[in-house]
Amino acid sequence: MFGNQQPFYVASLDCVLKAYLRWTTNLPRVQPFYAVKCNNTPAVLWLLSALGSGFDCASKGEIDLALSLGVTPDKIIYAHPTKPSYHIRYACSQGVDTMTFDNEEELLKISSFHAHAKLVLRIAVDDSKSELKLSPKFGVPLSSAGKLLERAAQLGLQVTGVSFHVGSRCTESSAFKQAIADSRHVFDIARSLDFKMSLLDIGGGFTLWPLLENIGHKVINEALDELFPPDSGVRIIAEPGRYCVESAFTLAVNVIAKRAAVNETDGSSDEAGNRRMEYYINDGVYGSLNCILNFPENMKIEPHLHRAVGDSEPRLKSLLWGPTCDCVDKVLDSVWIPELRVGDWLLLDNSGAYTSSLCSDFNGFERALTFPVMTADAFNTLIRPHCKVFFLRSCPPGSWTTQQD
Repeated sequence: MFGNQQPFYVASLDCVLKAYLRWTTNLPRVQPFYAVKCNNTPAVLWLLSALGSGFDCASKGEIDLALSLGVTPDKIIYAHPTKPSYHIRYACSQGVDTMTFDNEEELLKISSFHAHAKLVLRIAVDDSKSELKLSPKFGVPLSSAGKLLERAAQLGLQVTGVSFHVGSRCTESSAFKQAIADSRHVFDIARSLDFKMSLLDIGGGFTLWPLLENIGHKVINEALDELFPPDSGVRIIAEPGRYCVESAFTLAVNVIAKRAAVNETDGSSDEAGNRRMEYYINDGVYGSLNCILNFPENMKIEPHLHRAVGDSEPRLKSLLWGPTCDCVDKVLDSVWIPELRVGDWLLLDNSGAYTSSLCSDFNGFERALTFPVMTADAFNTLIRPHCKVFFLRSCPPGSWTTQQD
């Protein structure tokens, strides 16, 4: 690993476990259906499955991955409103019946290739309080939901639920409250058309723990209890992604080259008192750090040097480049860190969400390896009873580590 300078993740499965337990404590009526697109590391998927999670899959490939790890079809929601026809056929052949839609053309495809599917209408909701808005691309406007439900009835299809997504990194719990109210309205329309409505999917967009722990879970629970009470017969699910894995992964990158920054006016190096350095690391925006392009204003990367440095060692204004030949591959434009050596390792915390799952092979650079770790107590309780199956399905030889408490 260190010899070939390949980037790698250390994945704390204990952290994933704690996130799951916090979820079930804060939102006891809401069953998580983990968003596979966020991070598809097999060890993470297996652990979540063992804990009882379902899975939000967006393609044939994600469905196939979940099934290969022993997930049963009833624990999968095909949560993509616009699907290729052959993906619908594949879902049908595998018994994956629950899927979303938001337009008439999708209904026509489903009626041809999976007529007995259990359909979930994706509605557009207010996502103005989120960093990444999804309503411009997905979801039927509330004003058009009734007409689309009427079309589903004409086609003889089975609509069983409603879903929404308030956008990624939602910061206001009130967005969920309003979306739940909108869903109640659509439920009433659907039931007036004799659809047997039994599922509410409150989507994703959940940040790390503080929002849910401080007030968000109370707002969501109160809205659910008021509009979809426990005796209503409605099953409630959600599609958390980054909530489960963002803080569980640390990315280690290697410094492969360095140079003193060049003065743009005359081509000279800056004076010693104003030294600026440029470093080239072995991962970048075409690899694990593609998220920098998606969240340039909000992505906070604070690299930590793996070796100890003294407090008196000067911090230099530095720039970090990714390894590819594209100038877009810039990781950090201005960060104050001690002078690095070629061969140094930098650690990037909170690297679990939309990182490894967005990697490409541009320029032929290797993707980061993943090494899952778990404390011995958690390993013995959760993993050892299923050890043979887990190793065969989830972990390449030599990649599993346990650590003492």
